[in-house]
Order: sequence, then C-alpha cells, then structure tokens
Amino acid sequence: MSIAAAKRPAPPPSRKQAVAEHSNASGPSNVPRNSHVEFITRQWQSEHSELNLSNFLLAIYFMRLGTLVEQAFDKMCQGLGDISGSDMRVLLALRRGGHPYAKRPTDLYRALLVTSGAVTKKIDRLVKLGMVGRQADPSHNGGFIVHLTRKGLDIVEKAIVTLAEESSIAPAIARFSDAERAAGNEFCLRTLALLEELVPPKILKNPAMRC
Repeated sequence: MSIAAAKRPAPPPSRKQAVAEHSNASGPSNVPRNSHVEFITRQWQSEHSELNLSNFLLAIYFMRLGTLVEQAFDKMCQGLGDISGSDMRVLLALRRGGHPYAKRPTDLYRALLVTSGAVTKKIDRLVKLGMVGRQADPSHNGGFIVHLTRKGLDIVEKAIVTLAEESSIAPAIARFSDAERAAGNEFCLRTLALLEELVPPKILKNPAMRC
C-alpha cells in the first residue's frame, strides 16, 4: 500500500451507518435516531472528532429550527393576509406595544434586527396594502410614526390567535412534559438575553444571524 493510499481519509459514513453507530454508542434517548438533524450531527462529529462541536452544533439546531418555524410562519401569513412573515413581524411589533399601536421607524428596525432601509420597504408595502399608516411625529421635525390601521389590527389579531392555538411547533411541543417545556423556555430566554447583551449590534443585524 502506498503512503498516499494510507493517508487517504476514510469516506464519510452513510446516513444508515451514522445512525446505527450513534444508537450503539448512546444509551436510551427521546431523540429520534432517524432524524435528518441527527444524521447531520453524526457527520460533523465524524469529520471533526478532535473538536468539541457542542456550540457549533447547537447553532445549527437553532438555525434549522428557525428555518422550519419561519417556513410555516410565512405560509400562515400568506393565508391570513397575503403578506410575508417578515411583514407580519412589523404588525406584531406594532401590536405588542399596546394602544395606539404605533412606533417610530427607528424603534421598529431595532426591535426587528434589520436595517432602516429594510424597514422602510416593509412599511411601504404595508401602507399600500392598507395595513399601516404614517402620521407626522410631533417630537421630530420631518419624521413620522407608523401605526396599525383597522385592517392591520384585524390581520395581526387573527395571526396571534392562530399562533396561540395552531402553532407549527405545537405537535412537537406536545411531546414534552411541563417541566421540559419550562426548562426549554428558560434556556431560550436566557440564551437570547445573553446574546443580545454580549454580541455586537452590527453582528445581530447581519441577515445571516437571522437564519
């Protein structure tokens, strides 16, 4: 056997092999061993067994979870008001502040972690659809305040009820105990709070951070 052949890396495990190896190496678990994300995990662990990949993999889990939730959210928003999920988030941001359901554009882009230009485009679309309106900002010469219209309020109220009663995550969350759900909520809240405190704002506004 040549030296080159001896140093050639072993081919990555197939999905079936990866799942089988992990099942043999681990004890009983509630994590499905045939899931796609489990397969991704085993592949990365095989490629970089010398590294502690826990943070790397956790970030992948967050991004994949976010993508799945975002896809379902977009579909719901299209059905409710023929708008995108990103546009619905503007309505939600206005609604959660309470009456009169109004914010300055700067408050919106800070809350939504997007650029001022992106918020302007969203506002323009929602104005054309009659879901938000603009009014002069009395405390800022030349500025304006964005507010929900009756149509926008009706749409966002329907979205809130749908998310509460028919959320895309409900079937999965139903498999967890009350204690597990409480622990999951606590983990997510603490992680988000720490990221928002420790990660520079410019990085948080990067679209890649919102996958």
